[in-house]
Amino acid sequence: MGEIFSPGKLMLTSEYFAIDGALVLAVPTKLGQEFFFEETDDGQTLIFWEAYHQNILWLKAVIDYKNWQILETNISLSAEFILKTLKNVQKLSTVKLKKDFTYHLKTNLQFPADFGLGSSSTLMNNLAQWAEIDAFYLNEISLGGSGYDIAVAKERSAVLFQNKPELTYEKINFTPSFKNKLIFIHLNQKQDSREGIRLYKSKNKSQQLIHEFSNLTRNILLCDDLFEFSQLMIFHEQKISNFLEIPTVKELFFPDCPVFVKSLGAWGGDFVLSSKFDGYQDYFWGKGFSTIFEWNDLIGC
Repeated sequence: MGEIFSPGKLMLTSEYFAIDGALVLAVPTKLGQEFFFEETDDGQTLIFWEAYHQNILWLKAVIDYKNWQILETNISLSAEFILKTLKNVQKLSTVKLKKDFTYHLKTNLQFPADFGLGSSSTLMNNLAQWAEIDAFYLNEISLGGSGYDIAVAKERSAVLFQNKPELTYEKINFTPSFKNKLIFIHLNQKQDSREGIRLYKSKNKSQQLIHEFSNLTRNILLCDDLFEFSQLMIFHEQKISNFLEIPTVKELFFPDCPVFVKSLGAWGGDFVLSSKFDGYQDYFWGKGFSTIFEWNDLIGC
C-alpha cells in the first residue's frame, strides 16, 4: 500500500481578491490529509473508496469505473462527488484507471472538517500526485477557486501565489520573528466560501484595488515587528470590509479586543488571526471561543 500526504493551509492575505490576481501569502498547517492506495491486477474495474475524519470512517463507496456507476455507498451525495472527481482523474491520467485493476483508496482527514483548512484541496493534490496529473487543473475542473491552496499542498511550504495574468507561485520561508506572539482562534463554524465568493463577484472592482492588495501582501511579508504587522492587518481587514460592505470580524465578535483580529480566507467562519495580550485566553474563552492555537501548534513552516 502506498501513501501520500498533503498539508492543510491558511490564507493570510488578499482573501477574495486572489480570484482576480491579487498576490496571496498562505502558509501550510501541520495537519492535513493522508491518502492510501493499493492496486490489484484482477481483471475488474472497481474502486473501493473509504474516507475517514480523524480516523473515524464517514464515507464508503464501491464504484464501477468502467461504467461509472456507484454500486454501494452510505452517503449518495458525497459518493457522487467522488465519482465525478475520479472520472476527471481518469480523463487526465495516462497511468491510473486505465487497466482492469481493482483500486482500494482510503483518505484520512487529520483535522476537523469545520476547520476550513483545505479538506478539498488536500484531496485534489493527493489524487493528482497519485495519478501523475496537474493538481491545479484537476482542482479547476472539479471544484474551482483560485488555486492557492493547491500550491501550498504541493510545496508543503508557505507560498506567494498569483493566478493572473497567469498562474505563478513561489515557495518562501515565512517565519516572522514575532510568530510566538501570534494566535489563531476558531470561530466555531464552517464558512461557505462559495457564498462569500458570490458576494465578492457581485461587486465592481478595479485593477488598482487588486494591485493595492498585492502591495499589502508584499509589505506584510517584509514586517519585522509585531506593531507594524498589526497595523497592516487592521488596514487589510478594514479595506475588505469597506469593499464587501459587511462588518469586520472584530466588530461582530470582539469589539473590545485590545489587539487586531483578522479574518483568514472566507469571512464569517473558520479561523481568525490575532496576537497575545494579558488575559487573552480568558478573553476569548469568555466570548465563547475556546479553540486557540499558537503559531507553532498549527503552522507547519
